[in-house]
Amino acid sequence: MKYCSDCGEPVTEQIPAGDNRPRFVCCSCATVHYQNPKVVAGCLVEWNGRVLLCKRAIEPRYGLWTLPAGFMELGETTLEAAVRETREEALAEISVDGLFTVLNLPHVDQVHMMFRGKMLDGKHAPGEESLETQLLSQQDIPWSTLAFSTIYHTLWLYYEDQAKGTFHVHTGDIIRHDNGHYELLQTGLAEPRQFPVMQP
Repeated sequence: MKYCSDCGEPVTEQIPAGDNRPRFVCCSCATVHYQNPKVVAGCLVEWNGRVLLCKRAIEPRYGLWTLPAGFMELGETTLEAAVRETREEALAEISVDGLFTVLNLPHVDQVHMMFRGKMLDGKHAPGEESLETQLLSQQDIPWSTLAFSTIYHTLWLYYEDQAKGTFHVHTGDIIRHDNGHYELLQTGLAEPRQFPVMQP
């Protein structure tokens, strides 16, 4: 950040009085500009035992597969954002069963919230941000060409819960290692667990 969004004057990075970390502070009007994590909301949508995936038509990760998801807009809830993103990216109408994963991505200052849902009529088609949409069974999930670590781990947890016959809300942190691999550290477990590491 170089200029104040309130008055247009230059900003400097400093620790304001009563704070404990650097912020952008306006040199003229003294406005403190706080920068906070962004929220991504989406939905793992099921229809007759298969999951709805979208092939991305935009960067980043053009041409790779994802669950319908995106950044929240002002004035909407996380649930509304998940339903909207599914409609925009896959032209699908859904009902939502509940929250499924809340994953922190501190390396990009984001929180991803994924819901579980069902298609209302089985109809889907690529929206403007998708090249293709498909309903896929577990054995057909393109694990090696999934776009994001949150999608990889959300699907992994979904099929684990499905095998157990019960679904839970999962929380955790996606950690990016120095070699570019991503790993899920799940919170709220009595004992540590080993999760697959997503390749870059």
